[in-house]
Amino acid sequence: MAAIPFYAEAFLLQAGLFAMAAAIGAIGLNLLTGSTGQLSMGHAFFLAVGAYGYVYFAGDSGHELTGLGLPTPVAAVLAVLLAGIAGGLFSPIAGRLRGTYLGIASLALIFIGQHILHNAHAVTGGANGRDVPPLEIAGFSFGDTPELVVLQVPFRALEKLWFLALVLLVLAAWIARGILNGRPGRAMNTIRDHEIAAGVMGVPVARYRAAVFVVSSMYAGLAGVLLAMAFRRTVPDYFGLLLSLEYLAMIVIGGLGTVAGAVIGAVFVSMLPPLFTRYADGLPLIAAPGSGGVSPAEASRILYGAIVVAVVLFLPGGLMGLWHRLRASTASRRKSTPSPRMKPEEQAA
Repeated sequence: MAAIPFYAEAFLLQAGLFAMAAAIGAIGLNLLTGSTGQLSMGHAFFLAVGAYGYVYFAGDSGHELTGLGLPTPVAAVLAVLLAGIAGGLFSPIAGRLRGTYLGIASLALIFIGQHILHNAHAVTGGANGRDVPPLEIAGFSFGDTPELVVLQVPFRALEKLWFLALVLLVLAAWIARGILNGRPGRAMNTIRDHEIAAGVMGVPVARYRAAVFVVSSMYAGLAGVLLAMAFRRTVPDYFGLLLSLEYLAMIVIGGLGTVAGAVIGAVFVSMLPPLFTRYADGLPLIAAPGSGGVSPAEASRILYGAIVVAVVLFLPGGLMGLWHRLRASTASRRKSTPSPRMKPEEQAA
């Protein structure tokens, strides 16, 4: 992963940035839905809070736009905290609803968010969105200028952001694995499998459900900040219902309740549309955008939609479940195969 910026073109770097940002958001959603069993359809709302929060905190006031002009690292941290606060405000509702009812309630966040993003022009820029200030840490800018040359390779914004996203993804995955492998993870899985039994065992169910919603929202806020930096412009229509459905597809395809599954599912779902768009000329049954046939974006959605159905029917554990089965079957075959150095009478014994 660290070597990719030295060889990959800008198109692949940007697609990889989107995938790593999506992986961080998918890890947060997997903590909420896969590990605790709380269905959320409003994950895109918290990504929008992170993205627009960063733009507002870091941006300057100008023509018809307002901003606080804070240092960009402070703005990024505040944007993540703002997403957590938004999740905390919704957590009382999440603590009282379950299953489909919680999904429908969280779906309302998408429509509320879209209304705010399109009408709060001074903060969001309306339908046209806002430019995203580049991140600057201790005088080092993650923008195109000043250009940095490493091993005779020019490092611009995409190359710099690649390493930032990689570090944040590793950190986010490490924290999530610590949560799942510790006492909180066992409590979350108990709530998911049998909420009444969890309460009888002394698990504070309402507190855990609220806390997980806040943590998941902060993961989404961090993903939104990275997406804003990679896009360089925030657009309200991106943070709609389709994005929330894509995140649900990520965790289902990758595998519910696992960090690695969230990462694999995010890479799969995020990389399909740009790859199909780039190589549409060489793929069958896919037409160029605007030509009237099946566009690359539509083809990618059809493909991972079909994969979601196949996973639900035949692979309940997702791609990670399939990987664990293959490893288990390989290990069992190795154990059952006698060593070639053994004598025949030892094999018979």
